[in-house]
Amino acid sequence: MYVMLSSFSCQLIVFIRVRAPERRPLTEKKDILKSASIITLVTIVSRVLGYVRDQRITLLLGTTFAADAYVLAYRIPNLFRRLVAEGSMTASFIPVFTGYLREKPKKDVWEFANKLFWTLALVAAVITILGMVFSPAVVQLFSGANVARSQAVDLNRIIFPYLFFISLAALAMGILNCFHVFGLPAATPVLLNVATILFSFGIVWHYIGDPAKSLAIGVLVGGVLQFLVQVPSLVQRGMKFTFGISFTHPAIKDVARLMLPRLFGIGIGQINLLIDTKFATASRMPSGSLAALYVADRVMELVLGGYAIAVATAILPMMSHQAAAKDFESLKKTLSFSVRIVAFITIPAALGLMILREPIIRVLFQHGQFVAESTRLTARALLYYSIGLPALASVKLIVPAFYSTRDTRTPVIVASISLVLNIVLNIVFIQFFFKRVQNGGPALATALATFFDFFALFIIFRIRYGAMGTMDILRSFSKVFLCSSLMGVACWFGNYYTAFTVHSRFLVQLLVFAGLIGGATVLYLALAWLFRCHEIEEVYGIATRRTAGGGNGYAEP
Repeated sequence: MYVMLSSFSCQLIVFIRVRAPERRPLTEKKDILKSASIITLVTIVSRVLGYVRDQRITLLLGTTFAADAYVLAYRIPNLFRRLVAEGSMTASFIPVFTGYLREKPKKDVWEFANKLFWTLALVAAVITILGMVFSPAVVQLFSGANVARSQAVDLNRIIFPYLFFISLAALAMGILNCFHVFGLPAATPVLLNVATILFSFGIVWHYIGDPAKSLAIGVLVGGVLQFLVQVPSLVQRGMKFTFGISFTHPAIKDVARLMLPRLFGIGIGQINLLIDTKFATASRMPSGSLAALYVADRVMELVLGGYAIAVATAILPMMSHQAAAKDFESLKKTLSFSVRIVAFITIPAALGLMILREPIIRVLFQHGQFVAESTRLTARALLYYSIGLPALASVKLIVPAFYSTRDTRTPVIVASISLVLNIVLNIVFIQFFFKRVQNGGPALATALATFFDFFALFIIFRIRYGAMGTMDILRSFSKVFLCSSLMGVACWFGNYYTAFTVHSRFLVQLLVFAGLIGGATVLYLALAWLFRCHEIEEVYGIATRRTAGGGNGYAEP
């Protein structure tokens, strides 16, 4: 919620300024902000609906064994979706397709796209069938003893075909992004959320007989819609869907060669999430720990989806173009700028989530089967997840920077070390510090491993490609951290003196909560302006800044 307000405030200014009457060529920074603005505003709508979806899930299932079974069943195909589809495949496809658009005739471009589509469809179909057939073994592999495995297997078999359709939707998104179409692909999760919400109502799940099963069917229907809605736009740009499967096409081989190591490298967050799943369902953990981690992770997604992923999506095609042109100085500036902008949002958001974690969870989710104990479990997980939020957001920027230069080995090596570190930390927390961290152990292990991931990749990139304005980044971080700390102190006092937990009526809680979040957002932006943080100046002023040589204003967005 905090980041939705702060992101929207920043993006609203950009949209107001960008329509000024004068004209001039767009700068690269403005390209990033404009594209990120489109993605952010669409994604905020999706995140609001995503919250409604999650609120319906928690209302029906709470943090019960059924909730854990549903989360486990959903996470398994979701892992393959992010690794095979939205993760490695999209990140590998965009640089290759971008090169084709620059160098090849239109006929070759669409021949490549059509063959990759049908080849991906075949691979996704095989994975889907195998996942359904061997669902009991997969569920057992990724869960501990404290989960209803038989129910998870049934739900997993319903959800797994979602992987097939979302893989095709991810390829469609990659193609449209290369044509600088960001709004429609970013809007497709809205359909998933709407479908799940509709299937959560009693008139539907009473007919099916089980709310968890009804929610699983809603996920599958949403995946189908996410693909179908992008088909008309693909056809409009030249996609014919001419049947043809090829594992030997040069461009497909390039995508596969880049994709295989990325299956691990770019998916480290998802692999860590499944490691967290394994430890969250350990016999020592309280029941509902997995559902609590899921809800805490969904709150984190408000931040990552609100701005960080939007910026990452916008800069990947740009960095691919810069790398293809061997313009590494521009690539470094693009990356440095993006890291600073994302830190400007995620550092205060992390502190806000940590301090106001219980009010956030209580207002957003404590209804129906989601009771006070559910709030305590989830708030503890959110506390530790929030620690790693800035690093998690930054990793989503720096990994594509390596991939845009076609370096897949380095992120894989670093990710391997990070993965081992996450496992070791999980074991340490559950064996030696369980009384201290309790169900928050998996979240803290992921946060610390992600920090290692980011710093290692950043240092390697700096050594390999030269100066990236590290001192400027550190000065920026120090200002942002100072403003965030002052905001955090105000949040703590506000939470203490408003006595949030004393109020029992939901309307009063909502008003107090909105006042705390709104006040924190305004205070942080005011402090950033007072301390002259360059990021707020760039967000507010990038659209009106003149370059040397004058010009008559702005290009149309």
